[in-house]
Amino acid sequence: MSTEPTFDEFLYQITQVLLPAWQLRSIDAHEPVQSASLPAPWQLLGCGNYAGVVCHPDFPDWIVKRYAPGRPGLAEEAEVYRKLGQHSAFSSCLHIGPDYLILRRIWGRTFWRCCIEGELITPRAVEDIDLAIDWARQRGLYPHDVHAKNVMQYAGRGFIVDISDFYKAEPCDHWQDFKRAYRWFYRPVLGRWPRPIPEWAMNAIRRSYRRLRRLLGRRK
Repeated sequence: MSTEPTFDEFLYQITQVLLPAWQLRSIDAHEPVQSASLPAPWQLLGCGNYAGVVCHPDFPDWIVKRYAPGRPGLAEEAEVYRKLGQHSAFSSCLHIGPDYLILRRIWGRTFWRCCIEGELITPRAVEDIDLAIDWARQRGLYPHDVHAKNVMQYAGRGFIVDISDFYKAEPCDHWQDFKRAYRWFYRPVLGRWPRPIPEWAMNAIRRSYRRLRRLLGRRK
């Protein structure tokens, strides 16, 4: 008779198999960290500027977020999850390790990936992100760095998957800028005729957006 994998078994796989082999390097604070030597059957879900995120096929409900050497923020992210509490649009932190967190997995595609694959980003998903941002603010947090790579959609509903900078008190315009692009371009054009956007074009848009923000002195 088969048994469900336990959390202790997951911890064993992390400490004895994953961490000794997995290498993360941060070359540029403004570019994703680089991942190497990920042991099978662990799978890379993605890399941000500070950390990499992986999953194990035998433990589908949990993920590991590991910070690259020298990158700050683990303790702050854990505190953000504590303040957020339980909300359907956010993950939750289940364990805090020396350089990693175990998080409840949120399924779906990032808005970024939706654009590349031609999947329609629904107005309801955008509204869900707005409501989740309000929830975070009501709990004394500062929704920061909310953009197309950090929000996801599943079954037409929206989720925020990276809250690592929600402790930063400085204002951030990323989500408002995304909503302007969504209203002015995405919904009138791609909302009516969804089509894939090549990843090279998405990266060109991302770099142009960053340059424009620097020229205009916009908030992070």
